[in-house]
Amino acid sequence: MADPEIAQIRAMLAARPRPAELAERRRRLDALGSQFGLPGDVATEAAAAGGVKAEWTATPGADPGRVLLYLHGGGYVSGSIASHRHMVAEAGRQAGIRTLALDYRLAPEDPFPAGLEDAMAGYRFLLDSGIAPGRIAIGGDSAGGGLTLALLVSLRDEGLPLPGCAWVVSPWIDLEQLGESMASLAAVDPMIQGPYLGEIARAYLNGADPRTPLAAPLHAELRGLPPLLIQVGAAEVLLDDSVRLAARAGAADVAVTLEVWPEMIHVWHLFHPVLAAGRRALAGAGRFLREGLAG
Repeated sequence: MADPEIAQIRAMLAARPRPAELAERRRRLDALGSQFGLPGDVATEAAAAGGVKAEWTATPGADPGRVLLYLHGGGYVSGSIASHRHMVAEAGRQAGIRTLALDYRLAPEDPFPAGLEDAMAGYRFLLDSGIAPGRIAIGGDSAGGGLTLALLVSLRDEGLPLPGCAWVVSPWIDLEQLGESMASLAAVDPMIQGPYLGEIARAYLNGADPRTPLAAPLHAELRGLPPLLIQVGAAEVLLDDSVRLAARAGAADVAVTLEVWPEMIHVWHLFHPVLAAGRRALAGAGRFLREGLAG
C-alpha cells in the first residue's frame, strides 16, 4: 500500500519548485527545514568550532561525553544549520547524545576544498575539547554525506584518530552522475535531477577533476574507516551512489549497513515531524549511533 504521508510531501514539493537564483534556492531550503521548528525540550547553543560557525543541540538525558558532528546537505551550495536543525536535534535525541552541526563554507563563494577544511577544523575542535574519538560520530546527508566520507578519509590519511562510527543519508559521492539510477529514477524523484547536480558539481569543483577522491569519495580508498550506516530512499536518483558506496566499503573490509527505504525520497528524514518513515529512520540511526559509541 502506498504511503499517503510521502504523497503529501511530494505534493508540497511540487507546489514549491526550486528557484533558478542561488540566493532564492538557499532561502527555500532553509524554509523547508525551519518550517517545523524545534520541540520545547531541545537546548541549543551557538559555538565557534575551530573558527567555524556551529551549533550544539541537546535533549534531556543526552550524554555530554558523546557527540554527533553533523554536516548538512544542500549540494555544497546551500543548506545551513537552520535547514537541518530539527533533523539533527532528533538524531541526537534518538542516540542519547549531543550534536554539533557545522555551518561550513559553501560554493561558489568558497569551492572545494573549503568545506572539507571546515569539517576537519570541527573534528579537531572536538578532540581539543577532550572528547575521546571513539565517542564521536560523524554524520551527513546528500553533499554532507559525501563530505562525511571525505573527512573520514582525510583523518585516516593524516594519521588522526578516527571516530567511533559514521552515518550518511542519501550521500552524493559521484560528481559525474554516472549511476544507473540517475536516469532510471529521474521520473519519480521530486527533489533533484542530473542536470541540477551537474551544475552544482561544477560550482563546487571550480575546475578540479570530478574524480578527485576527496571531492567525489566514490573514487577514494575506504579501507580502515569506522563502521558505516547508509540510509537511502528507493525513489531518488542518488540510490546508486549508496549502492556503489556500500559495495566499495564492504570490499574494503569496512563494516557497512545499507538500508534502502521503499517509496522514500531524497533525505526524507527532513520531514520526520509529518512523516512516520522519517521518524523510524531517525530511530534506527539513533540505535546505530548509540551502539557505535558505546565502547
